[in-house]
Amino acid sequence: MDETIKKTKYFDDLVIGDAKFKAAVLEDKTRVLTRATFVRAIGRTGKAKGGRAYDEEFKVPVFLTANNLKPFIPNELSENSSPVLFKHKGTQYIGYRAELLPQVCGVFMDADEAGVLSPVQKRIAQKCKTLLRGFATVGIIALIDEATGYQYDRDRDELNRILEAYISKELMPWTKRFPEEFYKEIFRLHGWNYNPMTVKRPGYVGKLTNSLVYEKLPNGVLDELRRQNPKDEKGRRKFQHHRLLTMDIGNPHLEKQLVAVTTLLKVSPNWPSFKRSFARAFPSGPEQVEMGFIEDEE
Repeated sequence: MDETIKKTKYFDDLVIGDAKFKAAVLEDKTRVLTRATFVRAIGRTGKAKGGRAYDEEFKVPVFLTANNLKPFIPNELSENSSPVLFKHKGTQYIGYRAELLPQVCGVFMDADEAGVLSPVQKRIAQKCKTLLRGFATVGIIALIDEATGYQYDRDRDELNRILEAYISKELMPWTKRFPEEFYKEIFRLHGWNYNPMTVKRPGYVGKLTNSLVYEKLPNGVLDELRRQNPKDEKGRRKFQHHRLLTMDIGNPHLEKQLVAVTTLLKVSPNWPSFKRSFARAFPSGPEQVEMGFIEDEE
């Protein structure tokens, strides 16, 4: 085991549902969760074994070594699952890259749906289901609760307050809000060739953008965006919707939703698997898009 020990820039607790993690941002900007809190959160023991087993852990995490899981582990996960050694205030930790957590959850959820898990593994899958729902929605729930005061049946005054918080009075200057990974993963799951040199995309991608992202903002926000940014006679909108969102609440919520959706896209081996994961994390899924109910953002 010959690993470079990295230093932390930030280190604190992270709570997702009833799971508590030790999280860090390293000097190279890598986001990590400590191994002990990671494995406890998915229902495994938090202590790493010594000797040869300890060295083997630096090849494949023990919770991914079962033969019945191998068909559900994508190559990307295998290549990026090695632990990271880091140090905080003189204490050395073993950590996993933060993106490994949703990927591991995706493996156990897909294996569970295929009916191949042992009773012990099924308990891990249940933990993963809770985590998957938690980290995909935690930012969204917090923002909605803050904007609405925990009230979901809003009267008109409450809706106006939310729209005021989300919709900017001035058009924001253009800046790239949707990461290339978001589109790249949509293309991958549909088997389309992705060309990063062009912004031209199938109209269906715009419909997915609304269903997966804008529809998950508080009720009424997308309607107001469409009202303020209507389509012209050619069916095009003058601005990107996100340029109408406020910088302090609207766009941060948009970005949190993009992170959640992009994560689910990345850990999904195919489109049906993504739809199942999305449906578990959010009340409604992209099936409504395929029925033609959502308008194109572009």
